[in-house]
Amino acid sequence: MTDITQPSNSLVTEPSTPRCVRVCQNRTCKKQGAKEVLAAFEALPVADVSVMGSSCLGQCGNGPMVLILPDMVWYSGVQPQEVRLLVEQHLLGGQKVKQMLYYRFHPQK
Repeated sequence: MTDITQPSNSLVTEPSTPRCVRVCQNRTCKKQGAKEVLAAFEALPVADVSVMGSSCLGQCGNGPMVLILPDMVWYSGVQPQEVRLLVEQHLLGGQKVKQMLYYRFHPQK
């Protein structure tokens, strides 16, 4: 079983591994705007990438939290207007959006 709290340094995934964007929809993240973040992702579909709401990702108070699998890249404090940047830069461009990375799992060097 994989530990979802361990980030990956690489965005390279196996072609057979589908990518998934998980947006926390638990109580605290919802209060911080996670419902709107999920809707923004759903409004910008990307081929071979599924988008879904998730239960608590265990990082309450740092949300809205977004986890991109199998890349194991965590984003925190994501706002609906920032979703386009995540889609363009990460999902389509293969580059992490450094200013949005969750510091706990992606410490700045």
